[in-house]
Amino acid sequence: MKSPVRLSLLSAALCGCLLSAACSRSSDASSGGGAEPVSGAAASSPSSGLPEPPPPPPPPPDPARTLAATVTGIYKADERTAYSVKHSGVQTLAQAPYLGAIAVDAGTGRVLFEDKAEALGLPASMTKMMDLLLIQERIEAGTLATNDLVRVSRRAYETGGSQVYLDPKESFPVEDLLYALMIQSANDAAVALAEHVAGSCEAMVALMNRRAAELGMVNTRFESVHGLPADQGKPNDITTPRDMAVLAVELCKHPDIFRYTGTAYRQFRAGTPKPFDMRTHNPFLQQQVPGCDGLKTGYTKYAGYSIAVTVARGGHRIVLVLMGSPDKKTRDATLREVLAAAETAANTP
Repeated sequence: MKSPVRLSLLSAALCGCLLSAACSRSSDASSGGGAEPVSGAAASSPSSGLPEPPPPPPPPPDPARTLAATVTGIYKADERTAYSVKHSGVQTLAQAPYLGAIAVDAGTGRVLFEDKAEALGLPASMTKMMDLLLIQERIEAGTLATNDLVRVSRRAYETGGSQVYLDPKESFPVEDLLYALMIQSANDAAVALAEHVAGSCEAMVALMNRRAAELGMVNTRFESVHGLPADQGKPNDITTPRDMAVLAVELCKHPDIFRYTGTAYRQFRAGTPKPFDMRTHNPFLQQQVPGCDGLKTGYTKYAGYSIAVTVARGGHRIVLVLMGSPDKKTRDATLREVLAAAETAANTP
């Protein structure tokens, strides 16, 4: 008869053998011996045998940057400044039929027509398109609301040119002032909005130039928020038709802006004892050209007659910019010719 101690030793030895065998089988499995190992992917996902999904397609090229890349010449800062300063011997920069022109497919940035698109000129009130872009971007970002009240400052009140006659006792929603900015081309509204958004006109101009640089508007320099003529010997806003087209194409990426740029008539201070009738200066809106819903005109005696227009029809949104025409009649007739040429090009593979 075996002693209890001997039985205990035999039991312990048997347990040790069994444990060793188990460890050996585990080692064989992990080193490729025995059964085929199951991969971690297959173990964790029953669908691992399916092919990997294709990567997402790259985003389409940005039309504004595509257009900005077509610039053929960059002016030095001192060249832009010298050109933009009005000299006593020069009455106007305007030429017949224009200083320069360009037409672009806003969806792709493809140039459909251009003639002297790098010509330096003064945007005049087309400057306000950059005001609109900066404000709309802040509205979409949630840092500004269309119903925010804007107080009218004395500086806004004292601003001349086209206006809606703001008074320092008044406050208006951002939305009302945007309509005034784009329909009436109100310079006092431009000042009030700039002060509300940036704290001052000077700070707003800095934002405008920073955004222009981001967009690749390499030949543009803003000096004001409204495009009014600068004092004698001081630089004016300066740009080219191509740069203005870049700005217009960027604006078209924000469809909410068309409520302002596409409105031909609206009352300011509606429902008050002193309503003010605002009417667009855009000839295509005045004439109800099909598909036209913007953008902005510009005029000073020194700059001549300029315009940025957008027309959406025939499956294309076309942006046209003419700068420095000698008169409205020439500008408007040429604008129709350029639109016809652009539409032909847009529909040609």
